[in-house]
Amino acid sequence: MTPLADRLLELASRTVDAGARIIFIAGPQGVGKSTAMATLTEAIAGSVALALDDFYLTRAEREALARDVHPLFATRGPPGTHDVALLMETLTRLMAAGPDEPIRVPVFDKATDDRRPPDAWTVVRGAPRVIFLEGWLLGVAADPATAGAPPLNAVEASDADGTWRACQEAQLAGPYARLWDMADAFIYLDAPGFAAVHDWRIEQEESTLGLAPGTLDAARRDWVAGFILHYQRLTERLLAGHRQAGEAIAVDRFRQPV
Repeated sequence: MTPLADRLLELASRTVDAGARIIFIAGPQGVGKSTAMATLTEAIAGSVALALDDFYLTRAEREALARDVHPLFATRGPPGTHDVALLMETLTRLMAAGPDEPIRVPVFDKATDDRRPPDAWTVVRGAPRVIFLEGWLLGVAADPATAGAPPLNAVEASDADGTWRACQEAQLAGPYARLWDMADAFIYLDAPGFAAVHDWRIEQEESTLGLAPGTLDAARRDWVAGFILHYQRLTERLLAGHRQAGEAIAVDRFRQPV
């Protein structure tokens, strides 16, 4: 067990003992959420782990958003690119499931950038004792005023009139806020800064591609650097504490609790 997983297990166990049944765990890309989830579900009886990433809109739905609202919505990740209604329905059905009742949970295939067909979804039987949901933006607060703020990076500069940002903020104030209300508790894994997120995302890409550390080619590094800019404003907002109340675990650039 890694030090981060050990610390998270300790904190999550106390939260469960206090009566929480739905726990949202937020942390930036590459911090180690998925690895920690495996530890939690193995150690805490009757628990199940869900990932916000599995509730992305289908590729066709995001392409429609990109066409009708703003081209930046073609890229999955920011508020507005998730099927929040499906996620809330899934949480509700899981909590109310009868003994051994099968509940299907969607699976998103990042290789094809699309949701898998329903017959390939995960099946959870019966109501879990605890549901962990992990995702990079869980709990972040809306801030409509930022839609008119100067661009933070090159990606935001392509949103000259703030349409993309304004839509995200409206989503955070509406559907996502209602999703946050379903959580009994929040736990945050806090990076030392956005620069660490860039390095972690490079490592994550190398691992996904089966490459040795430090061998990702320049073109792919440039792609990663541009991709994470879609997440910068809200990641920094989370790290600054503009979020739902909850417990936090700060980590260093090596992902060790501090």
